[in-house]
Amino acid sequence: MLERHLHRHPPKVLGGSMSTAGLLAGARRAVSESVSGLPREFWWLWTSTLVNRLGGFVATFLVLYLTSDRGHSAAYAGLVVSLYGLGGVVASLGGGVMADRLGRRPTLLISQVATGLSVAALGFVHHPVAIAAVACLVGAASNASRPAVQAMMADIVPPKDRVRAFSLNYWAINLGFAISAVAAGFIAEYSYLAGFLGEAAMTLACAVLIFVKLPESRPERPAAGGAAEPAVGLMTVVRDGRFMGVVGLSFLIALIFMQGHIGVPLAMGQDGLSASDYGTVMALNGVLIVALQIPVTRFIEHRDPRRLLILSSVLAGYGFGLTAFAGSIGLYALTVVVWTLAEIVNAPTQTGLVVRLSPVHGRGRYQGMYTMTWSVAMLVAPLVAGVVIDRFGADWLWGMCAVLGSVAGLGYWALMRNLPQDVAEEPVVAEVSASAEEPASVVEPASVVKPVESAPVAEAARKA
Repeated sequence: MLERHLHRHPPKVLGGSMSTAGLLAGARRAVSESVSGLPREFWWLWTSTLVNRLGGFVATFLVLYLTSDRGHSAAYAGLVVSLYGLGGVVASLGGGVMADRLGRRPTLLISQVATGLSVAALGFVHHPVAIAAVACLVGAASNASRPAVQAMMADIVPPKDRVRAFSLNYWAINLGFAISAVAAGFIAEYSYLAGFLGEAAMTLACAVLIFVKLPESRPERPAAGGAAEPAVGLMTVVRDGRFMGVVGLSFLIALIFMQGHIGVPLAMGQDGLSASDYGTVMALNGVLIVALQIPVTRFIEHRDPRRLLILSSVLAGYGFGLTAFAGSIGLYALTVVVWTLAEIVNAPTQTGLVVRLSPVHGRGRYQGMYTMTWSVAMLVAPLVAGVVIDRFGADWLWGMCAVLGSVAGLGYWALMRNLPQDVAEEPVVAEVSASAEEPASVVEPASVVKPVESAPVAEAARKA
């Protein structure tokens, strides 16, 4: 690929060295090609994602807040974090249903307002039961928006640009998290309450941005032969064998990646490394995603998603598997580089696949089922890592990661053998207007080609 690029765009040479102006021009052209051609509404949605992540505080400092500031035990803090995750599991499905029934915009508004109010409340409650209940509510409210965001993105972005759009959104999530983690650390030293109120303010700002700038994008259901098209229910999703297979494989991948926050710090502690060493190593993950997400996406954007998912699954499994041989900061950092590359490839490709397998009028429910796998993995991964390390040792955990990555790779190969390589070139179903005050009619003709659907989807839709 580099040779083709140099052949088409030969560098300018001055005195035997590449011209700085040529390099800058090439960089500007690469950035322009990465961000051009996407609808204006996408960039407002992208901005809301970035602002939301910039205000992230609770998810990062909840354990420290409960143990260091409130004086609760580690066991109680673990319970509260589990309830936070449980709220996310329930809200993933609920948010998907709301996105399809109420619409993307109302779901986002309800979720953002509920998140802002519940986060602010979490800073003021003191009773252990009240803290646990509000934390569960925060987890539910903050996760309810994810299916709506993904569904809206699929509505407004043309099929050929969706992988790039999902990648840019993932880049915004990690950029916002990287900045907020540093800022929130300083805020926590001053006041945890200030952190809670700051996140609440940023989240409510997202709600205002969505209300002012984003119109509804949900496609209207067309009439077919005088009768409305059958609704897509949760049982439609469950009966879709191929999609549920992808959900199961996504869960395996999520279990692997969760070990970066669970298994890796435990293993580094056993090797005598400090918490600051772990922070330094994990910071590399965020830096690599921010630096490489866009250029790597340019490389993979129009490549076969089957090969990308197989490759990223194996790379993730064996990237964490290499941790069995790590014993120093340098070697741990090397393993982070390997599985971060897998994460960069897997995240936008996996989300794009979910859209391809989703019927247009069921995108919210399908995205909800998909995002739920990560919430469930957040609950299961700590238990798995703790039991395996305590009973068998950390090396067994890393061996399991390698096995899970191999199984996921084989699973993707088996499930998608008959999946067409080229994305169906259906028109964008959401012709959104430039302002929220005058939303355009969103109509999808009956003749429009739907995204690739497996037979179970069509069969389940007829039975719904």
